Amino acid sequence: MTAESSSENTRWVRVCAVGDLDDDDAVRLDSRPRVSVFRSNGEYFCVDDTCTHETYSLADGWIENCVVECPLHMAKFCLRTGRPLNPPATTAVGTHPVRIEGGDIHVGLPDSYELKEGARSGTA
Repeated sequence: MTAESSSENTRWVRVCAVGDLDDDDAVRLDSRPRVSVFRSNGEYFCVDDTCTHETYSLADGWIENCVVECPLHMAKFCLRTGRPLNPPATTAVGTHPVRIEGGDIHVGLPDSYELKEGARSGTA
């Protein structure tokens, strides 16, 4: 994974090739805080990976129709907006911009997010 600087205190980070991420699948990045990239309905999304109800990875959840369901207590989040769609979650997860360049998926992360070199931790 490589990172490049961008304007507005955002670093653009290469996640993986487009062909490496299937529909209704996710890849988690080894960042602090953790983020995951999701593909659903042919679209790509990046959100903070930790459920806001209780500390659990959303990349391990069920993904369908641009929604991810946390496997711990079934809270659902809209991948487009980060908003919770049902209890027990009441707080949104952060969202981040995604762009496709040269067949690769890139995400824009705030400079405040720590990122380890080679920080992709695998698909969910």
